[in-house]
Amino acid sequence: MNNTTKKLTTISMLCALAFLAAAVFRIPVVLFLRYDPKDIIIVTGGFIFGPLTAALIAFLVSLMQMFTVSGTGFLGFLMNVISSCAFACTAACIYRKRRRLSGAVTGLICGVICQTALMLFWNYLIAPLYMGYSREAVAGLLLPAFLPFNLIKGCLNAAGTLLLYKPGRHSAAALCSGLIHSRCRKTKGAYLCITRFPVCYNTMYYANTLP
Repeated sequence: MNNTTKKLTTISMLCALAFLAAAVFRIPVVLFLRYDPKDIIIVTGGFIFGPLTAALIAFLVSLMQMFTVSGTGFLGFLMNVISSCAFACTAACIYRKRRRLSGAVTGLICGVICQTALMLFWNYLIAPLYMGYSREAVAGLLLPAFLPFNLIKGCLNAAGTLLLYKPGRHSAAALCSGLIHSRCRKTKGAYLCITRFPVCYNTMYYANTLP
């Protein structure tokens, strides 16, 4: 299995996990705003592959949401893409230049700030179109509703990412390594073993790219 195939398989797996997080763990907070942990998966993909991959995952997951669980149509899709990219791509850009825990922490903090600032701006512009409120009414909700929601959402996702940063790497690598080696002992070649466990192999391979 070449590197391109492994990368595409891993990105597909991350998209599936992020969509599952968005579809299953949606928690209503205030007004139409709901929290879901999909950005944890998206930023993890950004840490492994870079900000462009984070943007791709955010786009694909938001597109799937638009046709399934979202009730806000194209505008909701647009807001989801902007929100996830502001957080994940910012964090991934900084982490790419400083691939250690301090770089991850700095990137996530900057991602939370960028996401919060951008979503205040875009909610002011777009929320009146599907909330049925006047722009003045939406402006009055920016500080008491939209600001704390985006800050809490960003901080929860940053904390979740940091909790998985090292433990997730080592546990995934250990689990997959055990499964692969166990299966390899029962086969005549490593190729057969890897082709029977492509997703697990990819997880182990790319988890170990995190320092």
